[in-house]
Amino acid sequence: MPPAAQFELAQPPNDAISSLVFAPNSPSRLLVSSWDKNVYLYETHSNTGAEEGGHQGTLIRTIEHRAPVMDVCFGGDDDEAFSGGLDCQVLRLDLTTGEQTVLSKHSAPVRRVVFSAAYSLVISASWDNTLHVHNPTGDSRTPPLTIPLPGKPHAMAASPSKLIVAMTSRLVHIYDLSTLQEGLVGQSAPAPWQQRESSLKFLTRAVAAMPSDAGYATSSIEGRVAVEFFDASAESQARKYAFKCHRQTQTQTPDAAPTDVVYPVNALAFHPTYGTFASGGGDATVALWDADAKRRMKVYQKLPDSVAALAFSGDGRYLAIGVCPGFETGMEDYSGEGRTKIFIRELGENEAVPKGKAK
Repeated sequence: MPPAAQFELAQPPNDAISSLVFAPNSPSRLLVSSWDKNVYLYETHSNTGAEEGGHQGTLIRTIEHRAPVMDVCFGGDDDEAFSGGLDCQVLRLDLTTGEQTVLSKHSAPVRRVVFSAAYSLVISASWDNTLHVHNPTGDSRTPPLTIPLPGKPHAMAASPSKLIVAMTSRLVHIYDLSTLQEGLVGQSAPAPWQQRESSLKFLTRAVAAMPSDAGYATSSIEGRVAVEFFDASAESQARKYAFKCHRQTQTQTPDAAPTDVVYPVNALAFHPTYGTFASGGGDATVALWDADAKRRMKVYQKLPDSVAALAFSGDGRYLAIGVCPGFETGMEDYSGEGRTKIFIRELGENEAVPKGKAK
């Protein structure tokens, strides 16, 4: 019997999900970081952990941290990862042994970590308003390069050649990864390649880079997504756009005018092949968008809770969706226990293909 198009992973985290990411070389190896102080490694398509209720997959390893983990990414292969969190440390994780090695320490929590395979760089963004640039394969005694930021970073992503850092006050810095590599060797912090103001009026929640290296998408707490391009020419900048999404119309009473309920767009992920991207919001939905045609392709069935994180597998066949209660209702006694779930969706052959390009 063929597997369901969407299934729930067995043994999810015990608290809110902060990020999830597929391995670079395996479409069924998934890392998840959580506020429960752990990083989880799953084999998504093993049924040895199958339970009643259609849960699938196997939890291979849990790596405990000293504090909630805010982000995790894979490194140079499927057995290496890097994490950062509220203990202010950037860690290298050996996924085979579970061993942790400290790469650097910030003076405030680490919000994001990214790995550039092309340049073999690990970059962390911290609420101490700095970036740390590390060479994980170099001499461990070599200090990371520290780059000061003009604001607190909230989102970060790497394209094949660029690093995008979104901060408070609508600040966006774009760095050339090659100059970061040169700066690390010379221990000299380079200036940003570009400095921009976000197209979105409210705080940036997520950033995703186009695999084509043409640009990036950002999302905000106010139900909007912007698509922007690196090329600074007037012609290219005229292509950028923003749109409303993840909103619901509600009517309080029969006589009242309908009101727009606006949700944060917590997660963005580009398909590795087709240039389409997924967004996930506090309205508990995931939508698929055609970035070039500026159109929505699909809205998936509503999920049990807010969407916290999204990731496509390297081959583009699977979409991982992290779901947990959000703070949209201002919950003071927050708990994600029992309500944190990870869904794996297997995409149809043409599901993420732009209209007119389907096989």
